[in-house]
Amino acid sequence: MPTTVAVAQAAPVFLDRDATIDKACALIKEAGANDAALVLFPETFVPTYPDWVWRLPAWSDGRFVRRLYDQAVTVPSPATERIGAAARESAMYVAIGVNELDGGTLYNTLLYFDPQGALVGRHRKLMPTGGERTVWGYGDGSTLGVVPTPFGVVGGLICWENYMPLARAAMYGQGVEIYLAPTWDNDDTWIATLQHIAKEGRCYVLGVAPVLRGSDVPAELRRDTYGGADDWMSKGLGTIVAPGGAILTGPVAEEETLIYAEVDPGEVARQRQMFDPVGHYSRPDVFSLHVDTSRQQSVTFG
Repeated sequence: MPTTVAVAQAAPVFLDRDATIDKACALIKEAGANDAALVLFPETFVPTYPDWVWRLPAWSDGRFVRRLYDQAVTVPSPATERIGAAARESAMYVAIGVNELDGGTLYNTLLYFDPQGALVGRHRKLMPTGGERTVWGYGDGSTLGVVPTPFGVVGGLICWENYMPLARAAMYGQGVEIYLAPTWDNDDTWIATLQHIAKEGRCYVLGVAPVLRGSDVPAELRRDTYGGADDWMSKGLGTIVAPGGAILTGPVAEEETLIYAEVDPGEVARQRQMFDPVGHYSRPDVFSLHVDTSRQQSVTFG
């Protein structure tokens, strides 16, 4: 049965956790009012993506990082409870990117909430890119999972994880049907990447980045690092792609909006009759992938 899904293309309230969650909850309510069963938010939407790692030398960004740590999300916390409550009130699944603080380490994390408001999934980005490694720790296979829903198996990877072939194979191996790709990537080839994943995995693909400009940065932090409204950090490029690679909607650029499309698990099944990357079109006698789903710890007792 066709089901409506949505991506929330929006600007976070830069480095303000509670205000960004206020905005997220309003968008969840709006998406629910439009009969969406799932809404996806951008990479580290709460409280923002740390764009300054591409603009400032390493370790010279203290004024940003201190505020990021202060405004990050712990799991569980009142912040996650508020997002869960919004999911419950709108009776929908919510996938939202956060900067997750665990001990003294930040992680780039995608949280999944179900229509009852429960946290049912958490994926930590496996490999931060370039300057991101000065801010975020590394995830492990223990959070490389999927979420079964009445309208299909939902899962995904964050930004350039989607360029990791074995990570994609791990998602296909878990039967993902609605593949989420929250990102910061605004490159011209990103939409082709979403289409390739839809063609390769024979799944629906939802992609979205924030809409963010220099003028969204508080004046006391901006100084010489950011400009005004014409200083685009991220333009959104919200897109929903069908199994096989046809674009259903988007890409939408430089606009805060909710983007909708219908998904149908039956179409996934029809596409996989032609090409199933972990079924009849695989060669397990030649190729195999082992995924370690254990939690990796530097100190163990016992």
